[in-house]
Amino acid sequence: MTPLNVELHPLQPFLPANTKVLFLGSFPPQQKRWCMPFFYPNFINDHWRITGEVFFKDKDYFVDSEHKTFRLEEIKVFLQEKGIGYYDTACAVRRLNANASDKFLEIVTPTDIPRLVHGLQQLKLIVTTGELATQTLCTSLAIPCVPKVNEWTAIPSLSHAGVQDVCLYRLPSSSRAYPLAFSKKVEAYRQMYAFAGLL
Repeated sequence: MTPLNVELHPLQPFLPANTKVLFLGSFPPQQKRWCMPFFYPNFINDHWRITGEVFFKDKDYFVDSEHKTFRLEEIKVFLQEKGIGYYDTACAVRRLNANASDKFLEIVTPTDIPRLVHGLQQLKLIVTTGELATQTLCTSLAIPCVPKVNEWTAIPSLSHAGVQDVCLYRLPSSSRAYPLAFSKKVEAYRQMYAFAGLL
């Protein structure tokens, strides 16, 4: 922690050169909730299970059940091959409550999105799954229409960052606190990946 309880982002952006889909969350949970040093590190979050189900028809494809963690090296190889990147919409936050809820995150420093994506010539979609990340991104990039879950909108301002025809695509959260059946989340993510040309 830094002075004034400002928490800096603990991870570097994961941006394969062939990134076509870029997930931007709000901010990682507290490290005591991590099972691995990567994005979506909470073992009870279903992001990597959804990914396994979509691409391999096996929700446990990336799961190491014995050690209650995810198979990080296999995840990284897969993401590099497919062109899927990860970072967050905030570089620094204050936690107003000692949990991972977006409701209690105060964003101190938003991520410079144009700088982050500059040079990603294959980028098609920026994907958000939470309200805070979506609102932060729309504010940062002056997107007038905030997409609803399972909808998308163009991001014209990114044409000045060296990329063209990039869209913001909003998905349901992979958190188990989000009230939607696992199978419906899988279908939503599958549709997004098909839209991006990854399936």
